[in-house]
Amino acid sequence: MVERLDPGWHRAILDILAASHLIAGNSLGDMLEAALAPLDLHPELFVADREQEHLRPLRAGAGDPLRIDGTLAGRAYQLGAVHEGGHDDGRRLLWVPLIDGAERLGVCRVVLPAHMNSTDPVLAEHCLAVAALVAHLTVSKAMQNDELAVARRSRPMSVAGELLWQLLPPLTVGGQGLALAAVLEPAYDVSGDAFDYAVAAARTDFAIFDSSGHDLSAGLTTSVTLAASRSARREGHGLPAIARRIDAALTEQFSDHRFVTGVLARLDLESGRLRYLVAGHPPPVLLRRGKAVRTLDAVLRMPFGRVATMMPQPDDLGEEFLEPGDRILLHSDGVVEARDETGEEFGVARLVELAEHAAAAQLPAPETLRRLAHAVREHRRGELRDDATLVLVEWSGSAAERLLAHLADNGRDRQSR
Repeated sequence: MVERLDPGWHRAILDILAASHLIAGNSLGDMLEAALAPLDLHPELFVADREQEHLRPLRAGAGDPLRIDGTLAGRAYQLGAVHEGGHDDGRRLLWVPLIDGAERLGVCRVVLPAHMNSTDPVLAEHCLAVAALVAHLTVSKAMQNDELAVARRSRPMSVAGELLWQLLPPLTVGGQGLALAAVLEPAYDVSGDAFDYAVAAARTDFAIFDSSGHDLSAGLTTSVTLAASRSARREGHGLPAIARRIDAALTEQFSDHRFVTGVLARLDLESGRLRYLVAGHPPPVLLRRGKAVRTLDAVLRMPFGRVATMMPQPDDLGEEFLEPGDRILLHSDGVVEARDETGEEFGVARLVELAEHAAAAQLPAPETLRRLAHAVREHRRGELRDDATLVLVEWSGSAAERLLAHLADNGRDRQSR
């Protein structure tokens, strides 16, 4: 972390804060350029698209999208570390990750003056501090500005996709001893899949849902499910009562027999005690020391909805005591049932194998899921036909620290490229 700001950088941060109150979201790039101009630095903001394949310039006309895989900009995004490179005019530049809390948003390209040392660690720390502030402003302005949303898209989004993305929490969150990340595909036409979480100091609730159907109707079903789950959770209810609230809400709102599969889980962050229930959904996979050790299927119930109200459902919960470093991988059936051109399914075994490889490489949770989602898409040779959702939860004393490794003193790649 920055121990003492240079006066010029201090002035730049004050200028950004002063301008941020009334500025529109699509003017963040102009605001940052004006604030860093006295330091002879030339920044440009790039945001990751929804499918996390490209980094797209926030300002129109600022260049072409950059691939995340195989570029220095993408490496800075993937690893959350400052990377050095060369500019077209021969000057050095830095690629600085844009991270709000634990949520990866994109990168900031900073072109340096000829006299400035690109390997100076203090320079990297100052750039990270400003980038964190801009990332936070980007998130705060996102709900007020369409241009920020459009900048993250490579094509139009369906009505169902618009509905669902507005309801979901950020894709990544970190807490004391916790890292949680999620991905949804197809990014622009997702309709019935969803995830949710609530992170407190000593406890984290998390869930995954998959509504029947693949259209706007499925999105409406998921919306009711999320609202019912949050309502019961925020009233202090346990997992069985949350499940019953979902059953009741779906039964009251819809006259047909639509249903939602899902997993509800509650993790005690101090002891590692995990309690869960599985409602007609693929059971989560427990990964320990980089290997899948078991599926979590001790307690199964009917899917949420009218069918669950027709017979008694168990109030018992599955229980698992996690060890430091354990990961819980949740997925919807659209992941393992994705088929290639020959009809071969992606399958649970392939998903687990890739998750094990990512764990062995010590990839942080969001980058693990980005690569898993791309593997599923490549298996399909294009767009997925069914919603595919992945959620990865890691519990350990170092989970959040690894997720925020970009803030550590050794978090930057100092090798000149």
